[in-house]
Amino acid sequence: METSSPLSFDAKPFLSTVSQKPGVYQMWDATNKILYVGKAKNLKNRLSSYFRSPAGQTPKTRALVARIARIDVTITHTETEALLLENNLIKRHQPPYNILLRDDKSYPFIYLSAGDFPRLSFHRGTKRDKGRYFGPYPSIRSVHESLKLLQKLFPVRQCRDSFFRNRSRPCLQYQIKRCTAPCVGEIDKTQYQIDVQHAVLFLEGKSQHVIEQLVDNMQQAARQQAYERAAVYRDQIARLRQLQEHQYMETEASVNIDVLACVARDGVGCVQLLSIRDGRNLGSRSWFPKHTRDVASPDILAPFLTQYYLSAGRDLPEEIIIDPIIPSLAILQQAIFSQHEKKIKIHHKVRGARAKWQAMALQNAWASLDQHKPTQHRERLSALAVLLQMEELPSRLECFDISHTQGEATVASCVVFGMDGPIYNDYRRFNIKDVTAGDDYAAMKQVLTRRYSRLKKTEAQLPDIVVVDGGKGQLKQAIAVMEELQLPEIRLLGVAKGRTRKPGLEQLLLPDERDSLILSKDNPALHLIQHIRDESHRFAISGHRQRRAKQRKISVLEQIEGIGAKRRQNLINYFGGLQGVQRAGVEDLAQITGINQALAQKIYDAFH
Repeated sequence: METSSPLSFDAKPFLSTVSQKPGVYQMWDATNKILYVGKAKNLKNRLSSYFRSPAGQTPKTRALVARIARIDVTITHTETEALLLENNLIKRHQPPYNILLRDDKSYPFIYLSAGDFPRLSFHRGTKRDKGRYFGPYPSIRSVHESLKLLQKLFPVRQCRDSFFRNRSRPCLQYQIKRCTAPCVGEIDKTQYQIDVQHAVLFLEGKSQHVIEQLVDNMQQAARQQAYERAAVYRDQIARLRQLQEHQYMETEASVNIDVLACVARDGVGCVQLLSIRDGRNLGSRSWFPKHTRDVASPDILAPFLTQYYLSAGRDLPEEIIIDPIIPSLAILQQAIFSQHEKKIKIHHKVRGARAKWQAMALQNAWASLDQHKPTQHRERLSALAVLLQMEELPSRLECFDISHTQGEATVASCVVFGMDGPIYNDYRRFNIKDVTAGDDYAAMKQVLTRRYSRLKKTEAQLPDIVVVDGGKGQLKQAIAVMEELQLPEIRLLGVAKGRTRKPGLEQLLLPDERDSLILSKDNPALHLIQHIRDESHRFAISGHRQRRAKQRKISVLEQIEGIGAKRRQNLINYFGGLQGVQRAGVEDLAQITGINQALAQKIYDAFH
């Protein structure tokens, strides 16, 4: 270990003592904070390059050198060993001048549980439970999209085991043909296992084999004149064939490849990962590493690959395709083998389907970079994503509020925000019916059920986050609806007014947290929540006032069947106005000419 003075750095005597062997160096400032960790094949040559003429250096390098007070050097036997040590030190210290991977979580999987009626679900973490794991998928969103597709193709249950065990009647998933209701015996074990087998074959990339089985089943059902069952098989075949058309870039069924592209512009770098498993494109994901200003895309991609693929427990492909080319590919391959004991081919020049995947990854990288503009709204979205521990920016938020006057003319609002702010064309209002006047909990349950039942049936875009204006009661209704509709991918957030009901003191309620959160008044996430809450409140109040005004323009008597203009006039004249009619009993009303006992009861019921 070789060290310079901690107070002022004199490069010349330090460099005269540095070895020419491979190793790792750590740069520190005068306050003993680490600035940068690097590796080198030749430590002396690499460190000398920092202290030559600053004319050819980037502003980032010049700023780094100006802050150096000490450099620690560790000699290693090989360059591969240096790469592994560098990666460990970067992860431990998170130096401000290194390219840093913002998120290093493990890939998510689709999990098929064991048992007579197994469940398909999202999984991340250790694979301890019995069953099968499919993936890995590049992002949580791609897992949920695949689960949604599987529900339409093969209705294997996706509900929690606690929900499954306590059912006495089929849930809404059964009604919209997304589940076969094994919980209440609507399907037997043998038939259910057929759907499970088809789902497994599909997840293994053997969709053509599934189609062949379904064709046989359809023909057999037709011969038995079971035409409804044959129609179900026909629809499944049609969906699978349509899916095959979209998956035009499938290749060998056994191929597992990661395709990475990196682009940089205006001080921001983006790395895009395309995940190919069993020959199928499972989706993509983008990262925006830290500290990429004045850094070219190859110099962003190289440390990203190191930090990403040298992580413990990483599920590795057999092949990695990159764009652009980076130096020291052989060293990275050796390091991955040393870390995971698995040989992986990393290359840049490809043909055929691989070239198409490479071009797609590059195109998506540029698109992601274009969408990553640092607007105020996106900063707020980013802060909210951090608050809710989301890996990606939410692309769609929906907020609900209930408005009424002492239970009269109850209206629920739904306002929608996207990546760039409010989406006014997607705003919706709901007239609440058949609930007890003033019951906000029942009103919230009704609007959420109506909204997301329809979105599921029409396969419309679902939100990433649903915000409900209200406290624990409203949030509890939202949790129940999402459980009933099997929408675990939607994040829920309740917004309750503080004790003084002043802006900035809102209490945020999360489903899994007992205590509410109170954010600081300058928190961007709070500003976004306030904006969407206020917008839903405004939209609900205006809808309620319109409905109330309309109702008050129409006489209650006009809505009663059997009461025409003449009888209405007789009632008004006899009782001296509408209020008098409202106060009258059934016997009083029956005294009016043309109104019998049954009609009098109708009139009384209309007012009471």
